Amino acid sequence: MASPAQEPRSIDHFFSAPSGRTDRWRDLHAAARSWSTGDKSRRVVEVALNELGVIEEFHAFPGVELLATLRGFLQNDDANGFLSLAKRISLAIITGNYKHDPKEWQSADLSLAEPVDVVPSALGDNATHRPYFEMLLVTPAPAGRWPHIAAEFRRLRRPEDAFIYEVVPVGSLEDAICAAVLNPNIAAVAIYEGFALRSRHDASILRSVLAAQQPLLDKADEADMALRLSAGLKAIRPELDIYLLSDRRVEKLAGDPRAAMIRRVMYQVEEPLELHLSVLEGIKARYDTPFFDNLKLYAQRPVATFHALPIARGKSVFRSPWIRDMGQFYGINLFLAESSATTGGLDSLLEPTGNIKRAQEMAARAFGADHVFFVTNGTSTSNKMVLQALIAPGDIVILDRNCHKSHHYGLVLSGAQPVYVEAFPMTEYSMYGAVPLRTIKKALLDLKAEDRLDRVKMVDLTNCTFDGHIYNTRRVMEECLAIKPDLIFLWDEAWFGFARWSPFLRPRTAMGAATDIEAWMESPDALAAYERQRKELGASPSAQTLLDTRLIPDPRAVRLRVYQTNSTHKSMSAIRQGSMVLVRDVDFHKVEAQFHEAVFTHASTSPNQQLIASLDVARRQMEIEGYGLVMNAIEVALDIRREIAIHPLISKYFKVVGADGMVPAQYRTSGFVDFLAPETRWDDQLRSMREDEFCLDPTRMTLVCGTAGFDGTSFKGLLASQYGIQVNKTSRNSVLLQSNINNTRSDVALLISVLFKISNEIEDRLRQGGDGVRRTFEARVRSLMTDVPELPDFSHFHEAFRGDAGKNTPEGDIRTAFFSAYAEDKCEYLPIDSPECDRRIDKGPALISANFVIPYPPGFPILVPGQVVTHETITFMRKLDVKEIHGYEKAKGLKLLRPDALTTKKK
Repeated sequence: MASPAQEPRSIDHFFSAPSGRTDRWRDLHAAARSWSTGDKSRRVVEVALNELGVIEEFHAFPGVELLATLRGFLQNDDANGFLSLAKRISLAIITGNYKHDPKEWQSADLSLAEPVDVVPSALGDNATHRPYFEMLLVTPAPAGRWPHIAAEFRRLRRPEDAFIYEVVPVGSLEDAICAAVLNPNIAAVAIYEGFALRSRHDASILRSVLAAQQPLLDKADEADMALRLSAGLKAIRPELDIYLLSDRRVEKLAGDPRAAMIRRVMYQVEEPLELHLSVLEGIKARYDTPFFDNLKLYAQRPVATFHALPIARGKSVFRSPWIRDMGQFYGINLFLAESSATTGGLDSLLEPTGNIKRAQEMAARAFGADHVFFVTNGTSTSNKMVLQALIAPGDIVILDRNCHKSHHYGLVLSGAQPVYVEAFPMTEYSMYGAVPLRTIKKALLDLKAEDRLDRVKMVDLTNCTFDGHIYNTRRVMEECLAIKPDLIFLWDEAWFGFARWSPFLRPRTAMGAATDIEAWMESPDALAAYERQRKELGASPSAQTLLDTRLIPDPRAVRLRVYQTNSTHKSMSAIRQGSMVLVRDVDFHKVEAQFHEAVFTHASTSPNQQLIASLDVARRQMEIEGYGLVMNAIEVALDIRREIAIHPLISKYFKVVGADGMVPAQYRTSGFVDFLAPETRWDDQLRSMREDEFCLDPTRMTLVCGTAGFDGTSFKGLLASQYGIQVNKTSRNSVLLQSNINNTRSDVALLISVLFKISNEIEDRLRQGGDGVRRTFEARVRSLMTDVPELPDFSHFHEAFRGDAGKNTPEGDIRTAFFSAYAEDKCEYLPIDSPECDRRIDKGPALISANFVIPYPPGFPILVPGQVVTHETITFMRKLDVKEIHGYEKAKGLKLLRPDALTTKKK
């Protein structure tokens, strides 16, 4: 067993557990090779074998028998035998061959595995091997019997089984928690009552993993320990199927409300085959993809098409000498699976009643929502659907000014009045963070003071932001609901959909927070906590007091209404523009009809079948293997951060901004500094996730390139054109790197090698160019990193578009302003560099924006229709060196509404 010094609790060590395991096996293989050639002693191999530590017990392969055989070679000084088996095990783990090749489980004197290779799939797919998973078995049986238990489950295998699994036996609650956290192959759990609480091991990795589970451990000595373990496992990995086997009165146990998360309760002494079949059925329930399965069947049918989609079936493509290459490029199935019909098993996305309806219900289960709606034209449309469905003309929406433009356009369409709230600025990097809760509360309290709180219908925020800022979603919703208990929340989680499958990120998602709030509302402590605070605050607390207090809502009054939009294609295996709307709204039955009207308004009547299928498949993948994929994405990001930070040359010109640079200290009360800061442990990050107002998504990395003399746009172009590395978002002096479930360690190696090459080229240029080149370089860096423009806040709406707004609240009629610009005689143009521009700002008449002005980067509207232009905005625009500014034509200048052509309503 590894010592505490050998198993540090650093964040990157924890999240790199899967690849760290392969690294340790590679090290063992290398040590065995040196031992066999006489270059190193037997002791080196023994140390390397011990480095594998207790974690190996949490994996089915190589298993007790193969490890015992390996140790036997060591004890018998058989260097060649040890090398041969260590090499085979190492390669099998790295390649995953053990999942489908029975020979990998065998040694010279050991043959436990049944054949697991080519079998017909009961699901009708073309895979040559059955998908493999592992089942965690929590048992009171002594460890000596575990190999026999595993062998019994192997004997239950049948050729007609659609999947194959191996058992991972553990004997305690602590070991069960650790196995579920550290082994992403585990997809099901069978719990036999009578297991122990504490692990028989004392490895530091156990203590570090269990640090976040102390409440579970504190209470786990009660008689219902199996139920508590089930709840703990579901809190960590809600996708797991759990089976509870008891020798008590299982009928009574099955009716316990706490057993609701258990897939099946069984009598412990019954036929094991029943458990085996139940486990396979549970996996199949997640593996099924109703729409994709039907689409595949449809593509196999002979169909004559007499509808308006010539490309369906592919005849117009494959029979053409001119576009046949298109068919060769995409393959026949793309065309066979196309149709404009909604019959023959294909269903209708606009009014689903069959397999699309089932696919959406399965997505709701997977994402923790009550309802899910598939969207095939991006989350821009998802946002507009939600806003149109829930917001009416004259309603007020608390909106982050820096959110995606689809939210602003959604308000134009709905006629609602925005109250723009500002995120904290990050001027150094020409970007904004997220909106402080205090700012949101103040907006609500100001509206309440103006007797306009009844008009406020929604709080609309982006989580996480483009640059990785994650809200404390539960705290935001609870404190806002304490002010107005029926507020609707729209969380734009376009870039954060993957977070559902991370136990560390899930509580900060909209659906994760909604689950926690619902559980709190049902607890007896909720009302007591509210009444205590109400008594402390008194009958009429001041607005200042409410601002300074962490507010608790009245659980009796709260109407929890939460919507989350999710760009599935941005973080999961869905085709571009595949999106979902997730709903957890206690009053959805009241708005369902208008929600469907919004779907009819925005969704295409000819949705792409492949997009719908990819949403179905993305759900399947994430529900079965998403936990391991997300863990890998986080590991990749931490690898990038570490390698850039420690490289002596790369770190001279590039850096990834840490949490301390992205989140101001007042929003990090936990004291968390950065993922890889010295002495930082992964449980420090967990505390930050629980406590801090904002924390940082580890998969999103702001790479500063201004210190290398590159602005974000040019550096993005350089990476793409010369090195084949693609990034998305940029700022004045940075680019955003985003790791995802697609990335591998090879991608990390490529990125590091490219940054090293670029850094070397800078060094050579400065060394060879003399003082002149160095001064030019330093001036360029200074202009990018120091001489940065101040970020402009939202100014105010012109009085012509204030309508019935409150005297001290900033809402405005953005819809009227937007459509006023359709009348050309009401518009004028003014170049931003002209003296007239400055004179008008100083002396009038006011400059009133006629449309949205959105520079890329930073990608948020610096002007919206009806907004009064100020010096701050013009100064920012003059300093911008980006080529793409939506809503601004340099040749003409700003498009403005003429004040003399507008009617100002009197109050």
